[in-house]
Amino acid sequence: MAGPRRDTRGIVEARELFARVEFRRREPAPELRPYLEHYWLIDWELAEPYASHLVPHPSVNVVFQRYGDEPPWGEVAGIGLGLFTQKLEGRGRVCGVQFRPGGFRPFSPARPVSDWTGHRVPVADVLAGAGPDTAGAILGPEAQDERVAALDAFLLGLEPAADPQALRAMELVDLVRGDRTIRRVAQLAEAEGVSARSLQRLFSAYVGVGPKWVILRYRIHEALERAEDAEAAAPADGDGAGADGGGLDWAALAAELGYSDQAHLVRDFTATVGVPPTAYARQAPPSRQ
Repeated sequence: MAGPRRDTRGIVEARELFARVEFRRREPAPELRPYLEHYWLIDWELAEPYASHLVPHPSVNVVFQRYGDEPPWGEVAGIGLGLFTQKLEGRGRVCGVQFRPGGFRPFSPARPVSDWTGHRVPVADVLAGAGPDTAGAILGPEAQDERVAALDAFLLGLEPAADPQALRAMELVDLVRGDRTIRRVAQLAEAEGVSARSLQRLFSAYVGVGPKWVILRYRIHEALERAEDAEAAAPADGDGAGADGGGLDWAALAAELGYSDQAHLVRDFTATVGVPPTAYARQAPPSRQ
């Protein structure tokens, strides 16, 4: 692992979010890196409420959180199938663990990862090593390094079980994420030398969603990031964004991402993010303020 990702993929209106909260990604202990993408730490103190939006990755997250004077708590967040919205107000803190797709099962081997998809479950109901004081111990320190150390200690204490199938699932998802030529499940199955049905079973047990869902989700992440870049590149007065969304060629992007036509990309983007891609690239629409 070369360090935490620096992209903003999946974060809707990333610049707006980063202007309001302190957001950092941190690297886990070396022994945990085969299973984890990164830790993500957020602190905020807001004069006015703000709604953050995320197009979830095909990843399980363990999230420890504290809002104002409420007691801290932790939960396992299975893969979210739709747009995730979280209202932030006052002051608060979150310490999250984003697992690699396929990397959570070794920490909770008794059940398939698909059991958690679309659900948010108290962490103690899923991970036996979580106690009543775990969330407070992780969220309490003011120093980032101490919070990271507490996350490391918690996860290492769970003693993840080595599982060749988990490694296989992680490698396949990495292949989908990095190889844009893989646009159909049949291509992935052929590359792996297995049947599409075998892939479905592996992804259900270890990733939590099917391979087709993963392929489509990474397409939307790519389109969302391109739209963010188009918005950032537009002149401050907005003259450069216009009807073409900052000059981005959406028809060419649709072809690059493997869509049959631009309309197909527009439908998927709109269904996932809530607005058409050109409208997103021009400005943050009122419905997301």
